[in-house]
This record gives sequence, structure tokens and C-alpha cells, in this order.
Amino acid sequence: MDRNPSPPLPSRDEEEEEGAGGDCIGSTVYSKHWLFGVLSGLIQMVSPENTKSSSDEEEQQMELDEEMENEICRVWDMSMDEDVALFLQEFNAPDIFMGVLAKSRCPRLREICVGILGNMACFQEICVSISSDKNLGQVLLHCLYDSDPPTLLETSRLLLTCLSQTEVASVWVERIREYPAIYDSICFIMSSSTNVDLLVKIGEVVDKLFDLDEKLMLEWIRNGAVQPLDQPQEDAAEQPVFKIVPCVLEAAKQVRSENPEGLDVYMHILQLLTTVDDGIQAIVQCPATGKDTWNLLFDLVCHEFCQSDDPPIILQEQKTVLASVYSVLSAIFASQAEQEYLKIEEGKYHLPLIDSLIRVLQNMEHCQKKPENSVDSNTEETKKSDLTQDDFHLKILKDISCEFLSNIFQVLTKETVAQGVKEGQLSKQKCSCAFKNLLPFYSPVIEDFLKILHEVDKTLADDLEESFPSLKVQT
Repeated sequence: MDRNPSPPLPSRDEEEEEGAGGDCIGSTVYSKHWLFGVLSGLIQMVSPENTKSSSDEEEQQMELDEEMENEICRVWDMSMDEDVALFLQEFNAPDIFMGVLAKSRCPRLREICVGILGNMACFQEICVSISSDKNLGQVLLHCLYDSDPPTLLETSRLLLTCLSQTEVASVWVERIREYPAIYDSICFIMSSSTNVDLLVKIGEVVDKLFDLDEKLMLEWIRNGAVQPLDQPQEDAAEQPVFKIVPCVLEAAKQVRSENPEGLDVYMHILQLLTTVDDGIQAIVQCPATGKDTWNLLFDLVCHEFCQSDDPPIILQEQKTVLASVYSVLSAIFASQAEQEYLKIEEGKYHLPLIDSLIRVLQNMEHCQKKPENSVDSNTEETKKSDLTQDDFHLKILKDISCEFLSNIFQVLTKETVAQGVKEGQLSKQKCSCAFKNLLPFYSPVIEDFLKILHEVDKTLADDLEESFPSLKVQT
């Protein structure tokens, strides 16, 4: 049950037909006749005479016959082949699967049918065809209201595949906008599921939606509870009010220890939220939500990511998630004038954050050093390839880190600076690294910091001025 069975080997009769090329699907060795038989069996399962059952038979409909399960699982495996996927499309298999999804109550069968459609959608021509079928689109989106995690996982995978196709992405965004209750279903999954695979995939769907359409993101930020499709009016009062930020935070906590890539996805969702004013307000306006967000992200950067005992190269693995986390922390920090929960304990946050930010900048210098013994290639292609995505993401991280560090430097008190000098967060080496990265863009900030440092440790301030003569404080 954990693994789909392998596709069937051809029989001797089938082999003879395959030799003549009559029964093969495309260039594969898969049998058309066998596949017809499986699809015909599916049609029979959802035919009117088989769906009209007594209450005693309903329980049996929830289970899938073992032989049928093995056969349809083989089709699921086979559908990863483009020839098979195209043949299924020509045979109108999506319509058959739509009928199954509309009528069957068997979770395993529903999961497999959505999974096959997900495999078929990986091929552009089929993805366009599936996406243009409005009825199929409605049935698939309705699967997001399912209570079966494997079906939800396959539905999310299919949606992500379609949203990643430029040609049809807008079709799905508009379709999702037409069904506001999808917001509640997704929020419910993020806030209550313990299935990490499902949480990661649903997070990728939300991340993609927000990246594609700011208007939809704003709608979801402003959403309260919406009565789910087909929900009886008398039950509406029992529906919880979902807010996007707490749901994202709950999912992030759930995936944190088990799936680093999933955590990266949820941190990027938070970062996308901070690109609009309403998103920042959604994070900081409610003290409980703001403090919860701050504490989670603060713990990540100060106790988990890029620690002092990690090798500097770890930054290459963590650069995108760190950029997202620092960006959100910086947005919250910039709004702290209105946030009492940050004012009360601000002293305990500044030095650990400075230590974390400077360590990232130090590790960045190490990552950007070219090995002395590397073979030098002067071709244009090689020079261009040096400016890789890694360099691009490191630059983004550097810009975010420097802006956040400068904002913290601006609010440091004499007492905090003295504590930092004593505990080592503001040692000569670390201050030099900070100055090197902050200058010349943040010169006024560094000059003000030096004035405070002169009062705390004149020798250290003089040493730093000697290393950065343009900063000599006028007395």
C-alpha cells in the first residue's frame, strides 16, 4: 500500500500484437487493451445502477477492491509517461476521473484519480486542456474540501503544477477567487494538519498564489470566516474565523523540525505578506499574533540558523530562508513604535540580533571568496556562470541584513552598547565587519554609533576610527 505496484508485463498474445505495433501505447510496451479494460471498470463503478445503493452498501463503497486498486495504481505509475498521458487524454480519461470524483465516496480511489490527473498535467498540452475544462476545474477545487489527507495532497500537487504553467495560471487564480470558501479550507489545513507533506504542498500553493496575484493576497489578508460551499446555514455560526497569519505560523511550527524546505516556503509567504501595508498590519496589529511571529522568527535566527558552531558554507543552504526571516523581522521592527510588546523587552532582542546579522555577513565574505588554487577560465560563459543564482540570493540577503542591522544600530542605548562590548557582540572584529558592510550607504548611522562607543570604550572607538578614517568623529 505504501508503494504503487509496477505496471503490468505484457502477455504472450499482447507481445505478438506489440510486435506488429497494434496494441502498444506510443513507443511504450504498455497495452491499449489492458488500459481500456481498467478505464471501463472505472466507468462501471460510477454508473447510475452502481451508485444507487442502500445504506448497508454505503460502507462498502468507501473501500476499493484490491485487484482494482492494483490496476488503477498501475495506471497512476504509467501516467508519468508522456505517451500514456496523451493516450489517456485522447480516450477522455479526465472526464472519467471527473465522474469518479463527483460520485465516488472511496478516499483511495479519489486520491488515485487526482494523482493521475496531476501526472498528466505535467505535460503542457494536457495541462492546458485540463485547465480549460470549467466543470473539471470546479470538481478539482471541490476536492480541497475533502477530509482525506492523501487526496488533499494530490489535489495540492495538481494545483501547484497548473499554477506553475504560465499559460493557464491566471485561469486557476480567477477560479480560486470565485470560491472564497477555498480560503477557509486552506487555512483549516494549515492550522490543524499534522501531515508535513500536505502542509509543505499546500504552503507551496499559497506561496505561488500570493506571488502570482497581489489582489488575491489582499483579499485573503482581509478575510474572516466564509461559509463553505454547501454548508447548511444553521451550521454557519459554528465555523471558526480564520486569519491568514496565525494559520501560516501554525503550519511553520509544524514543519519546522521535519522539513527545512517547507519552513522556507512558509517564511516566504510571511515575507510576501509584508510587501503590502495590510499584510504588515495583519502581523503586528494583534499583539498576540505580532509577538508570536516575532518570537518564532527571533528563535530561528538566534538559535537555529547560521550558528557560531556551523561551518560558514551553511549560509549557502540557508540564504533564502534567512532573507525571508530577516525581512519579516525588519518589517516588524520598523513598526515597533506602535507595538508595546516589543518596547517592553527590546533590550533582550538587540544584541542577539546584531550577533546573528554580523555572523551572516562574516560567513558571506567567506562564501564569496574564490579558492586560490582554482583553475582560472577566462571564457565569457564561465564569467557569466559565476554570477549564479547563489550570488543573486546572497546579494539579496546582504541588502536585507544591512538594512536591518542599521535600523538596530540606530536605537542602541549607551547601556546596550556597553553590554555588547562586554559580552563580545560588539567586539572590534565584529564592529569592523559591520562597518565594512554598512559603509558608505549608512554612514550617518555608524557615525552616531561611534559617538556612543566613545563614551563606552574610547580605545575601541579610536581603533575603529583608525581603520575607517572617513568616520573620525568631530569633537
